[in-house]
Amino acid sequence: MTIHSDPVTPPDAGADTVTGTSACAANAADSFAAAGPAQSLPVYRAGDFRVTSGVNLGEPVTDASELEMDDVFGLDAGAQISMLSFYCNQSGEQFVLASDTETGHAGADLFLDCCATFMSPDGSTIEALILIETDNGLIAGTYLLPLAPVETGKDYALVQINRDNARARFAEVACVSFTRGTLITMSNGLQRPIEDLRPGDKVLTRNNGPREIHWVGQQTVRASGALAPIVIRKGTLNNENDLVLSPNHRLFIYQRRDHMGAGRSEIMVKAERLINGTSVVQSVGGFVEYFQLLFEQHEIIYAEGIAAESLYVDTRVKPVLPAALRNIMSSGDAPGNTAALIELEDSAVSPDLLRSASGG
Repeated sequence: MTIHSDPVTPPDAGADTVTGTSACAANAADSFAAAGPAQSLPVYRAGDFRVTSGVNLGEPVTDASELEMDDVFGLDAGAQISMLSFYCNQSGEQFVLASDTETGHAGADLFLDCCATFMSPDGSTIEALILIETDNGLIAGTYLLPLAPVETGKDYALVQINRDNARARFAEVACVSFTRGTLITMSNGLQRPIEDLRPGDKVLTRNNGPREIHWVGQQTVRASGALAPIVIRKGTLNNENDLVLSPNHRLFIYQRRDHMGAGRSEIMVKAERLINGTSVVQSVGGFVEYFQLLFEQHEIIYAEGIAAESLYVDTRVKPVLPAALRNIMSSGDAPGNTAALIELEDSAVSPDLLRSASGG
C-alpha cells in the first residue's frame, strides 16, 4: 500500500519554540470521550539517548533543527522504557498528553517532529520518531520512539532526518490493525479471512447490524517495538483460534456484573494491557502483515469471535488513508455508538478476569 503523508509542522530552525497551538487542555480526562481513544507508546526520554561521538558530544537527542548528521548516539546503560500516553483534542488536530502518561505532564501539547534513521556498525538501520512536548510554546521534553529495538553498548550513527514521512510512519504505529488470517464475522454469520475482504463487503457490527466496508488497508512492517503484535492465545477469551492484533487495538467487553470496577457494563481494553507472558504475549521478530477495516463510522466488529474495534479516524491515522478518502473524512468523524465507551486504564488487566466479567 502506498502511504500518503501530510506535512509535519516542525520547530523553527535554530529556535527553542515549536510552531502550533500551545494552550494546554484544561482537563485531560474530560476531553477524552469527545477526542477519541488515548494511545500509549513505549518511548525513551531524551537523556537516555546521547551523542557519544560527533559535533554534539554528550548532548541528548533533540529536535531536527539541532541534530547533526553523522553524530553517533548510544543508549544509556540505565535507560528504561516509559509509556507516553496521549490523545487528540476535541478539534481532532492536536496531540495532548493524557492523565495516565508515565512521562511528561498531563495536559501538555505533544508534537511529532521527525523520523530519524540511525545506522549501526554492522550496516543495519533503525528508524525512530522524535516527539516534542511543549509548555507555552517552549520545548519541555523530547522523546524517542524507536521502531525497532535499540541496544545498550551499541553505536547508532545518524544518517537521515525526514520530516516529510514522519506522519506516515506514525500512522502505521497508531492504526488499530488485525493480522493476516484473522477471521472476521460477516453479515450472514460466516467468517472470512481479513485478507479476502473488499470494500462493499458487509460485516456484522455489534451496534448497527450489517455494515459495508469502506476501505481495507494493508501494510507489512517489522514486528518490533511499538509495532510488535499482541497474541491472544486460543481459549483465552473464549476464542477458537489465536487472535493477533496491534498493541493499541481495543477489545470490547460487556460485563454482566461489574467485575472490573468500572462503574458500567460496557468497557474497552487495549490488547497490550492483557499481556501476562503466557496466554497473552507480544510477538517480537521478523515482519507482520497488518490489515485495517474502515466503515462509515467507528464500529465494534467480531474478530475470531472477540468483539474489537474497527479503525478510528483521527489526525494520527489519516496519513495512512488514500488521498481521495482522506480528503472527505474529517478527523474524529462519525464516532457512532462507541464514543461514550469507557476505556479501562489499569496498567495491566487479567485475561481471566475479563473472561469472567463477560460471562465466559
